[in-house]
Amino acid sequence: MRPPWTWFPSAHCQDSRDSQDSRDSRDSQARVPDPERQKRWAELFDQLDLNKDGHIDIIELRTGLAGRGLSRASLEKIVEAGDTNHDGVLDFQEFTQFLGAHEKDLKLMFRSLDKNNDGQIDAAEIQHSLHTIGVEVSLEDATRILQRMDKDGTMTIDWNEWRDFFLFKPLTNIEDVARYWKRSMMLDIGEQLTVPDDFTEEEKKSGYVWRQLMAGAFAGSVSRTGTAPLDRLKVFRQVHGFADFKGNVLSSFRYMLKEGGLRSLWRGNGINVLKIAPETAIKFTAYEKIKNVMHSNNETRNLRVHERFVAGSLAGATAQTAIYPMEVLKTRLTLGKTGQYSGIAVCAKQILQREGIAAFYKGYVPNLLSIVPYAGIDLAVYETLKFTWLSRNRGLADPGVMVLVGCGAVSSTCGQLASYPLALIRTRMQAQASVKGAPKPSMLASLRSIVTQEGVAGLYRGISPNLLKVIPAVSVSYVVYEYTRIVLGVDIEGRRGGGEKKA
Repeated sequence: MRPPWTWFPSAHCQDSRDSQDSRDSRDSQARVPDPERQKRWAELFDQLDLNKDGHIDIIELRTGLAGRGLSRASLEKIVEAGDTNHDGVLDFQEFTQFLGAHEKDLKLMFRSLDKNNDGQIDAAEIQHSLHTIGVEVSLEDATRILQRMDKDGTMTIDWNEWRDFFLFKPLTNIEDVARYWKRSMMLDIGEQLTVPDDFTEEEKKSGYVWRQLMAGAFAGSVSRTGTAPLDRLKVFRQVHGFADFKGNVLSSFRYMLKEGGLRSLWRGNGINVLKIAPETAIKFTAYEKIKNVMHSNNETRNLRVHERFVAGSLAGATAQTAIYPMEVLKTRLTLGKTGQYSGIAVCAKQILQREGIAAFYKGYVPNLLSIVPYAGIDLAVYETLKFTWLSRNRGLADPGVMVLVGCGAVSSTCGQLASYPLALIRTRMQAQASVKGAPKPSMLASLRSIVTQEGVAGLYRGISPNLLKVIPAVSVSYVVYEYTRIVLGVDIEGRRGGGEKKA
């Protein structure tokens, strides 16, 4: 396991005396605000104090800093960090103390990026710094990030430009960029389960990891239950061809209601929820083990994009292999008629007696193959959206919750679309009841049968209810995740509620 990772480099003995004297001078200035800084802070305070009562509250901050793209959570952190007397507002002394402490952090961050100590940051230094923490951008993209901060058009950033850009942004070191974009939220849209990426050693030791996975599993359970009718409709349309199951979504719902009543819309949901916990635990554990193998002798480096793709695919395959019998049971229960199965155990017993143990792995090959396009497209789309935001919108700023949720939802949906034909073939093979010992149709035979009888469009049978459930599934999953996270005392950035906060 790798040791806790710190961004700021240690001082080098080779620094010249002039450079050290210059830094000592700047440190002295940081400790004792000069008249120019005090004047600048006073002007800022006056601009933000809209009602001129000598205090700044969250509403005034939101109004005064509306053009900076800060989220409500970021504004609340500013008030929380500066409000020493806990009255919910900032007076002038609290405001200047906050700015002084934050500028000191920004100065350290600036120096860590300024590799040649010339007092300027160029595009190559931004690219190198992001590469160090596992965020790969081209020199062109790094230049775009630089241009967001470069006021004088010199294609470099000096201290004043850096300070002004980040003065009210909750960013204290370059590692925060990676932390913002780590996939730390478990968005469950009912298909492949998205398990968060890397966690720090501190997060693992504190128990934060398992609290977050618990919050995600609970949110997924509520989300799947809420969208279960659409999921059952999708399975029906996947399994039954055009000749057997005609009509639109509404007529299909009427068919299911007529056959089994309102309760039948949730048939198969119980095991769909039950399999979340083991799938999450196995997938996360396997990802961590595979990641450690890939690290080899260099445990401090971050996995590159293609390595994360391989690790994620292998972890997904491991989890699916372990819980696949539950997938078969879910399909059979979902398709079951009223009174056919009295419970999960009865269904499993009937399959075992009539078809043998091999029936629990029907459709396993297309299911395994679907992991690769899903994981590849999901990761590629997410990385593309991430880099687009980094280079064209707010540079190194906090992207905000809605951007992160949106990127996760879009990338997962694209992954689903890419792997959908394989998922359809898997479902049809799972649904095939056969006599023990009888020959089983292969994946290629199923593919030929679908294309011959229904055309290429048959490979996307049931896609409409699948897409219809994306927005409600993501919305419910996120809202429940947030409330569960609060109950467990963990915020979205990985800190324990009420615990120690980062400067």
